[in-house]
Amino acid sequence: MEYRVILFYKYVHIADPEAVAKRERETCEKLGLRGRCIIATEGINATYEGTKENIQEYIKELQKNKKDGRFQNIHFKLSAGTGDAFPKLSVKVRKEIVSLHLGTCDINPNEITGIHLKPEELHEWIKNKREFYIVDMRNAYEHKVGHFENSILPPIENFRDLPKVVEQIKHLKNKTVLTVCTGGVRCEKASGFLVTQGFTDVYQLDGGIVSYMEKYPNEDFKGKLYVFDGRVTMGFYTDDAKHKIVGMCDACKEQSENYVNCANPVCHRHFIACVECLQKNEGKAFCPNGCVFSRHGRKISPVEADLVQ
Repeated sequence: MEYRVILFYKYVHIADPEAVAKRERETCEKLGLRGRCIIATEGINATYEGTKENIQEYIKELQKNKKDGRFQNIHFKLSAGTGDAFPKLSVKVRKEIVSLHLGTCDINPNEITGIHLKPEELHEWIKNKREFYIVDMRNAYEHKVGHFENSILPPIENFRDLPKVVEQIKHLKNKTVLTVCTGGVRCEKASGFLVTQGFTDVYQLDGGIVSYMEKYPNEDFKGKLYVFDGRVTMGFYTDDAKHKIVGMCDACKEQSENYVNCANPVCHRHFIACVECLQKNEGKAFCPNGCVFSRHGRKISPVEADLVQ
């Protein structure tokens, strides 16, 4: 079997998210797709895996009603699957497809967002050495294993840290700033937030890092791309001589692209641990500097930090 993973989103008004969720479940179950989908009144955000043929059939099903313009003109990102990238199918209705957690500051990408920059345009910018600044809007544990050269890598624990990012890059308010993330969905809101904070020339990478890597493998973006499924990381032609490992073991700082979860059940944070360090600890890994935050950014108490299996 040849498997594919499909990643897509669209910010579009959905009056009845429950009805769309029901249709998504039925379609995916019929085609044997597994993965995650979030639907809200502001749009849809999904990642599914299935056979190559069934993924193509899913796209046809989603867009078969030409009169329903909500799901037309979607940028689908396709990559090689493994057949077990997801354990099950999850389709949920939520308030937002990407939560900023910024209180009263609600960003509607259909009203305010950064200018979309195609991968080909970014490639030209880099080639011609244009002055601009790439700001990686992913979580810190994501960009540790791969990122654009010379990009700004804020220590983001989760998306609610966005105001801290603004403070860190406030000196760039009158410069050209390009936001990047995995598939583009987070940058729709992140770039819009920068605009509301007075940044004057804001762009976002259209289709996200995955689209750039597909067109320009092992160029400019170094390392692998962190993905939220069983593959954990993804690369294009990673056996190419140009592939560079940028990830480092959090404990010994040796090169590694091997992610693990902290064995502390309260923490369960995601970090990089090389094979040698895992062997020394009988396959278990704990946060090298002690557990401080949970994987979701909640601060752990000293008592919780001592809890181990």
